[in-house]
Amino acid sequence: MIAHLLGLFNSLPHGLVVLIFAALPIIEVRGSIPLGLLYFKMDTLSVLLISFVGGVLPVFPILWFLEHLTEGLRKINLLDRFFGWLFAHTRAKSGLIERFELVGLTVFMALPIPGTGIWTGCVAAYVLELPWIPTFICALIANALAVTAVWLASLGLLKLI
Repeated sequence: MIAHLLGLFNSLPHGLVVLIFAALPIIEVRGSIPLGLLYFKMDTLSVLLISFVGGVLPVFPILWFLEHLTEGLRKINLLDRFFGWLFAHTRAKSGLIERFELVGLTVFMALPIPGTGIWTGCVAAYVLELPWIPTFICALIANALAVTAVWLASLGLLKLI
């Protein structure tokens, strides 16, 4: 799948591809940093900065979408089932956030493991009715931590290659 995605982006500048990958759900910085460093062989500072920016780009659009469009979209049966599943799945994974609120949200977003990250954290913030600006600040801090963690892990991979 990644090879197919990369094929779609062959004609784009490497930095733009890294930015797009950092902004994508599931992939986020845990995929964009190794992509930039290991695949494209870009310089470290550029990859880290571009990944950081790409990682936080979706925050306000996600929160806006969830607040303004989900209610209308839930009137469609298939989308209502999807959002019902998404919100139930998010609530089930958001114990840390419920318990520690913004600190928990930051930790949850910072963990570079599947099922966590900026996208899931924004959905959790919406479900738990956390305010937008503190959620964005949590995302900034969490993304900086995730970028650092993935960069350090990528350094280990670079040594293996």
